[in-house]
Amino acid sequence: MTRLKARIAELIAAAGPVPVSDYMATCLFDPEAGYYTTREPFGAEGDFVTAPEISQMFGELVAVWLYQAWQALGRPLPVTLAEIGPGRGTLMKDMLRTLARLDPGFVAGAAFAMIEASPRLTEFQKATLAGAPAALSWHETIETLPAAPLLIVGNELFDAVPVRQFVRAQDGWRERMVGLDEQGVLRFFAGAASLDPALLPPGADTAAEGAVVEMAPARSALMERIAGRIARQGGAGLFIDYGYLRPGVGDTLQAVRRHEYEDVLASPGEADLTAHVDFPALAAAAHAQGLETRFLTQGAFLLAMGLLERAGRLGAAAGEAEREKLSAAVERLAGPQAMGDLFKVMAVLPKGMAIAPFEGEN
Repeated sequence: MTRLKARIAELIAAAGPVPVSDYMATCLFDPEAGYYTTREPFGAEGDFVTAPEISQMFGELVAVWLYQAWQALGRPLPVTLAEIGPGRGTLMKDMLRTLARLDPGFVAGAAFAMIEASPRLTEFQKATLAGAPAALSWHETIETLPAAPLLIVGNELFDAVPVRQFVRAQDGWRERMVGLDEQGVLRFFAGAASLDPALLPPGADTAAEGAVVEMAPARSALMERIAGRIARQGGAGLFIDYGYLRPGVGDTLQAVRRHEYEDVLASPGEADLTAHVDFPALAAAAHAQGLETRFLTQGAFLLAMGLLERAGRLGAAAGEAEREKLSAAVERLAGPQAMGDLFKVMAVLPKGMAIAPFEGEN
């Protein structure tokens, strides 16, 4: 039993079951034993690999899109380019290298920021970005960013923000809780709190007993803060995550440890907990701030931004082994059986602003 699991069990024994959202938040962000506060989970040696770790091409193409957004905004300076939830800094490193080659004047005039709440990950990011072609500042929230138009990117950000779950019981939809069974083992239970039927997704009225629906007010609140900042001061956002474009019934909460799935109640603090992102809910939060949203799959976005062409240029001067590696990276990033269809890309834009490759996508 992990020390955090023992502490959670003691808390439940004393005060009763806790909502899934509280359990998820404790597992990920507990100051003493939380997953993101005590370990560096990224890469082959960690628990999972994100797109920036698969290939430099991902960060390069994201940088090109942000630069296009800056041009579409009228090339404002000063401007802040920020990454929120920046992992170990690989994406920002690749973006800065690309932008420095693309337009040294932009790099010289822009402010670059990392929005990171974990002191441990902040140290990893600073090591990754040592010697970067621009100075960077670190912030725990977007509220302390410089007062300027904001270009912001978040990759696999919202999937780690806690979700609430509701389970279909005999008498309606009840909040799903984590409690203790008679043997003192963590188990899921249906709690007392009910869900307003008006908030249920399509298909929930015919769902079987035991079915689960998910809601994530914390994700919507975060998007509202980001979108509100863009609405007030100008800018654009790009958010990449795995999720769905139509809400529905289903339990997507999952735990990953050493690149394998495991029971979400098995190892609190030692496994990554995530749930699929409800993109329509994020879009609604952005729309409430007067902004527009556009969607593509990750595969469609990267291919439209020139993934194949970039791989060809990198492979032209490489050996056979490196070309095979590039080909595998293209397939993993954009292939429909890999990340290409599961991952979605959402652009958050001022009304009437069109940026390739999102023209006409809403």
